[in-house]
Amino acid sequence: MKETILESRTKSVVIGQNRPFTIIGERINPTGRKVLAAEMAAGNFDRVASDALAQVEAGAHMLDINAGIPLADEPAIMRQAIELVQSIADVPLSIDSSVVAALQSGLEAYEGKALVNSVTGEDERLESVLPLVKKHGAAVIGISNDETGISEDPDERFAVAKKIVERAADHGISAEDVLIDPLVMPVGAMQYAGRQVFHIIRRVQEELGCNTVCGASNVSFGLPNRSTLNATFVPMLMTAGMTAAITNPLEEEIKNAILAADALLGNDENCTAWISANTEAGQGRRRTRRRRRG
Repeated sequence: MKETILESRTKSVVIGQNRPFTIIGERINPTGRKVLAAEMAAGNFDRVASDALAQVEAGAHMLDINAGIPLADEPAIMRQAIELVQSIADVPLSIDSSVVAALQSGLEAYEGKALVNSVTGEDERLESVLPLVKKHGAAVIGISNDETGISEDPDERFAVAKKIVERAADHGISAEDVLIDPLVMPVGAMQYAGRQVFHIIRRVQEELGCNTVCGASNVSFGLPNRSTLNATFVPMLMTAGMTAAITNPLEEEIKNAILAADALLGNDENCTAWISANTEAGQGRRRTRRRRRG
């Protein structure tokens, strides 16, 4: 199985089977966050900085940077956000936009090997994004939908993923630098959304040799107690072969579920990460109790 290597100026992250699951922090995204969107549009990046540091402190291996704000100068905002986050955090970054000019601006500002989020199976999108990925030596997320939309047939979604991998190869981008996103749909609206994703992950792993990534929290959209659903879903994805997820490391249930699954799947040698996290958590609780007694 191939491994995907992403780099910041000082740190590398390796995504692959038999590796610890890669957590890509999702918080730097103004979609649905009105205050953050207004601040970024006004040139205030204080919340971006605090979100970046909090996610890394919570265990994010990478950070996703999205600057999608209606009527704003997205390329300029993306550049500013990338430059700021690089100056305060040493983890690799995922540059997230549907606007090609914003992807280009982020890649020009980035130092290292970035992850581009994303390209879909539409011919026009492939021909605008893939040359940019190749030029900057980046890796790319391939999302398994195309001009026809998101199919409910997992084999159709796999066919789109295969097309993306093949078209990337035509541009000189190897399979290890393409992460496939099988598209997690809300299980509340699509009964077998989870099963479909597991099926696609296994086919991608076996037939394309690519790593996989997704926005895991989509599965619980519209349902109550989302954190428990998400924390249950991610280990199931890991068992199916998923290697990374764009998620919120500040949610303790999710982070602990990932650590536990890594230990149980043999991806945490000597359970070192599990022991460290739980020892630190225990020490933190004891300190809190002592302060309360005082």
